[in-house]
Amino acid sequence: MASKSDDMSTAKKEVKRITVHTLHGMKAQGEKISMLTAYDFSMAKIFDAAGIDVLLVGDSASNVMAGHETTLPITLDQMIYHAQSVIRAVKRALVVVDLPFGSYQGNSTKALNSAVKIMKESGAHAVKLEGGSEIQESIIRILSAGVPVMGHLGLTPQSIYKFGTYTVRAKEEEEAKKLKEDALLLEELGCFGIVLEKIPAKLAAEVSESLKIPTIGIGAGNKADGQVLVSHDLLGITKDFHPRFLRRYMELFDEIKGAVEHYIKDVKSMDFPGPKEQY
Repeated sequence: MASKSDDMSTAKKEVKRITVHTLHGMKAQGEKISMLTAYDFSMAKIFDAAGIDVLLVGDSASNVMAGHETTLPITLDQMIYHAQSVIRAVKRALVVVDLPFGSYQGNSTKALNSAVKIMKESGAHAVKLEGGSEIQESIIRILSAGVPVMGHLGLTPQSIYKFGTYTVRAKEEEEAKKLKEDALLLEELGCFGIVLEKIPAKLAAEVSESLKIPTIGIGAGNKADGQVLVSHDLLGITKDFHPRFLRRYMELFDEIKGAVEHYIKDVKSMDFPGPKEQY
């Protein structure tokens, strides 16, 4: 009889591709889900080889790839470009793509067209939308076309000008109550998972426990069913972003800067290319 130590995790079984069904199984077994953002082929290939469960082609590309202050400027076609690049690299991870600002709010037909365009042109596996009851018609229309949808509650960066700040959301009872109701609604509508961003850890735990679908936290404590970070933040490529929820696993800004400074020095001193680096 096999011992518990012989058991393999849901994600580590020999699966060709992580699917929505895989994530539901991971939640059921209590296995945490790992998720990172990806925007290009080379980085996505590394993340996929490392065994990441979910890659989010985030509208945070507007910040870390294009240098904008907010996520609002990025377009649907730009999101598709990034998604195409990621999809070409991935063999295992589930790839979720953010629907950008203006591509789904207030118009369910436009939302459906945006989601279908992403799926057809990029080959992605799912889309993510920010908001609760106010976007339910858009979610229903997208799901009716067979496109998997991930929700996003709490701090919703596309609404930054509405809130006016990136501070923690749902600290007050009324907003916390709405978030709980929205989470249950998103599950009822058919979303396969929900990102919970920058909300109190206790609230995230309550929401996660109330749902059958997995929650993915960012600044939401360790009781969510998984975690997501922006890869540029995790790797220390971004230098001036220091939220409490972020753990930097590398300091690549300094590492890369040092390597380039070394290269410049070697070029100017004619140390590079050396005899072994010539034909």
